[in-house]
Amino acid sequence: MTAAPYDGSTAPSADAPARRGRTFALTAALSAALLVGCLLSAGLGAYDIPLGDVLSSLQHRVGLGGQALDRVAESVLWNVRLPRVTLALLVGSSLGCAGALMQGVFGNPLAEPGVIGISSGAAVGAVASIALGLTFFGNWTITVCAFVSGLATVLLVYVLSRSGGRTEVVTLILTGIAVNAFAGALIGLFIFFADNAQITQITFWQLGSLSQATWPKVLAVLPCAALGLLVAPFHARKLDLLALGERPARHLGVDVERLRIVLVLVVALLTAAAVAVAGIISFVGLLVPHLLRMANGPGHRFLVPGSALGGALVLVAGDLAARTVADPAELPLGVLTALFGSPFFFWLLRRTRRRQGGWA
Repeated sequence: MTAAPYDGSTAPSADAPARRGRTFALTAALSAALLVGCLLSAGLGAYDIPLGDVLSSLQHRVGLGGQALDRVAESVLWNVRLPRVTLALLVGSSLGCAGALMQGVFGNPLAEPGVIGISSGAAVGAVASIALGLTFFGNWTITVCAFVSGLATVLLVYVLSRSGGRTEVVTLILTGIAVNAFAGALIGLFIFFADNAQITQITFWQLGSLSQATWPKVLAVLPCAALGLLVAPFHARKLDLLALGERPARHLGVDVERLRIVLVLVVALLTAAAVAVAGIISFVGLLVPHLLRMANGPGHRFLVPGSALGGALVLVAGDLAARTVADPAELPLGVLTALFGSPFFFWLLRRTRRRQGGWA
């Protein structure tokens, strides 16, 4: 049985003013929570920095007063904490936005880069560049390899998950299982032939973490993430029209195939950017867009940028938890997101199945 229609209609309704108010309130709440999360993440850890000192140092750096901290606190804040917070913002927003785009392109709320194997596919490229010692693009080599393999994976999933002009839920998930298994086998082969130093790096990609965050890594991922995040919202209205069905969307002037190709490239870019610096962090792109859709409806004009905000908030909060709940040890961030995301996916899968009356 094929997936139920994915309603993204933007037709005017009697509750439009209430919806706009709810959208504004939700956006403000996400923004405020993200700001608070960033400040807390910058201050809390093995070396605590009071919130007032964090604000004072930030003001001092931008020339708005304040004062510099002592040498140790200043070094911890600007060389360890802030690169990590910034990287969490970029990775989280990339994964959240990619998840919203995936669900819009496939017309299915179960789609997500990690669930259907795109993250694993991108990780294969990153791991291959490590194991083979590739350096043809300098510091960009891992990002480029992750992008190429992520793009190949998303194109493969797109082709295999379509039947009769529609995307089937069962095919989508089975394709993800197959792609994840194949990617895991390739990663296993690279581990077999890698030396000890390379194995340590590869393990980082498998577990997912922001522990190696530095300003150069932030600058390496920034162009890819910024480009994808800037392009995505401009296609929100077309995604709303696509949600009505391919034929109505074409009648309303949407070039469906071109839209899909562009957004597939954007998803690959965002996912590759995230995987290249943080490894495999799954379920963010599934969890965040679906919760926002439940809270504010399926309209992509809010859902796409809102998912970027929500994804950033989840990653900042998740990274803070990963650093502090088992102090002085640090939990792998990818393990933490999977631990909470897997039960949610199971619930969502059963909920979708009940609505459709079962799958043949």
